[in-house]
Amino acid sequence: MPSISDIVKANSPDLASYEELYKWFHAHPELSFQERATAEAIVKHLRTFNAYEIYSSIGGHGIAAVFANGSGKTLLLRADIDALPVEERSGLAYASSARMKDVDGVEKPVMHACGHDMHITALLAAAETLVKCKGEWSGKLVLVFQPAEERAGGAQNMVDDGLYDKVPQPDVVVGAHVMPERAGVIGTKHGLIASSADRFQLRIEGRQAHASTPHRGIDPILQAASTIMRLQTIVSREVDPLDFAVVTVSAFHAGDAENIIPEEANLKIDVRAAQLQTRDRVLASVKRIIAAEATASANPKQPTLTPTTQFPLLFNDADVTNALEKSFSEHFGVGKHAYQNDIARLQGSEDFGILATAIGKPSCFFLYGGMDPQVYDNAVREGRLSEEPGNHSPRFAPVVQPTLTVGMQGYVVAALTFLGKGM
Repeated sequence: MPSISDIVKANSPDLASYEELYKWFHAHPELSFQERATAEAIVKHLRTFNAYEIYSSIGGHGIAAVFANGSGKTLLLRADIDALPVEERSGLAYASSARMKDVDGVEKPVMHACGHDMHITALLAAAETLVKCKGEWSGKLVLVFQPAEERAGGAQNMVDDGLYDKVPQPDVVVGAHVMPERAGVIGTKHGLIASSADRFQLRIEGRQAHASTPHRGIDPILQAASTIMRLQTIVSREVDPLDFAVVTVSAFHAGDAENIIPEEANLKIDVRAAQLQTRDRVLASVKRIIAAEATASANPKQPTLTPTTQFPLLFNDADVTNALEKSFSEHFGVGKHAYQNDIARLQGSEDFGILATAIGKPSCFFLYGGMDPQVYDNAVREGRLSEEPGNHSPRFAPVVQPTLTVGMQGYVVAALTFLGKGM
């Protein structure tokens, strides 16, 4: 009986065409909830396999494809497809010059700054591989190309729009993400793999006045500045140093004239945590400080804190992770340049887990590297790895190979782990 590695080697497609497809996706990014052309390109490619039953426009521009290949378990493999409002500065020949209006109607430059273009392409290449080796596995394969991950809405929208009325419920759910790790590295981790994220818009209403008569106004800029500084004490003074939390004020907009104290200030806040109790405690502290700074500013108007997006904590199931540990270590080999069973946790957040928790099924999220090996090694040697562009940077640009090969093989090995005959 052939091993998983034998099957992968014998059935992997020529990835040259997929490298070009990746470059097309990279050059044509689309913002969350607006991924129309991306979805159309995915569906067009899936149809060339003549094997998948395809369902489109689920929860927006979400796509699901089912390959029923005999009796056995059902596995769901997921890739996300949306991009970010970032102006690309990678210098790539296929860099994005796209612009779109965001949810507020403001036109923004758009870039695949988080690697979702790599996720799409890797899963499409895996889809072809699994058609070619269909004699080596049995069961049902469900592919999900999920929109709006960056806005924490896509997974829930697909579930709410009847994803599991259209496709069979999976026994296991697997997803993946490219990271600023050395290309060629792939890894899993037991337990927590991604933090929670709670995002808010904060409106601080003051009282407008002439800059020369500050006593006649209530300065929302000063109140906002004090709030921002005080928020930074939550992690440094209220969270156990052995725990994890981040409080970030990522936007601050107020005023437009030098001689006017403005009427209001508007902030955007991002809160991350690794434990439910810490999350609750940090969120309570954020609200306490916002209210207290209004009091300290003698402002009778309480600021308005409006939730925007919310990502749950993401945990890898022990049994699913154990199974992938065995398969990945055998296929990729174990080492600092290969498979790692305790890879660094994703510091960002993910809504992937909703596809599993919504139906009470186990899941695992694996990670793989995208940094040019020579660039990575030089950065490590010179002690400047943290200066290299990571996810959401305008210079984030995974090297196409071996990143694409590892991502594709990760999906295929995962599928054969749970659906392979005699595996």
